[in-house]
Amino acid sequence: MGVDPAAEPVAVYDAGGTVVGVAPRGEVYARSLWHGVGGVLLRSGDGTRVYVHRRTATKLVMPGLHDCWAGGVVGPGEDPVGTAGRELAEELGVNGVPLRRLFTLAYDEGAGGLRSHLFAFEARYDGPVHHQPEEVADGWWMPVEELRARLADPSWPFVPDGRMLVERWFADRTS
Repeated sequence: MGVDPAAEPVAVYDAGGTVVGVAPRGEVYARSLWHGVGGVLLRSGDGTRVYVHRRTATKLVMPGLHDCWAGGVVGPGEDPVGTAGRELAEELGVNGVPLRRLFTLAYDEGAGGLRSHLFAFEARYDGPVHHQPEEVADGWWMPVEELRARLADPSWPFVPDGRMLVERWFADRTS
């Protein structure tokens, strides 16, 4: 059996985006502490498709929901691009691809909810994808326009922070 995910050390941020300490993941979630998340939008080489996956039912937060970002919390001493690359390798088995920084957004569910600084990156890739079974239940390539259409339905079970990120990506998208 692995380490308890709730005990994993996480870098704690202030509301302005500066690292101010470290706390266990379970405490970060329970106390609604600001933290960092590095995420990667994996696109096909030609940019016409995005890799979408469904989170496992055992995830600590947002279990069983769809997402299009491979990502996770920033650890102590880790920078967001390092987190994003690590998570892309861990969750989808994609290594050694360049990451392009997209933007950073603050995600705040309000009192008692998740509060994070979301550091978004993009990678282009046409090779095989290998899911980490503890985190990813299923996944597939989806045309960008189909993703846009599905996200237009607020009842589609999609992680709310990922929805916010991809909607910003759609708004910024020129290619």
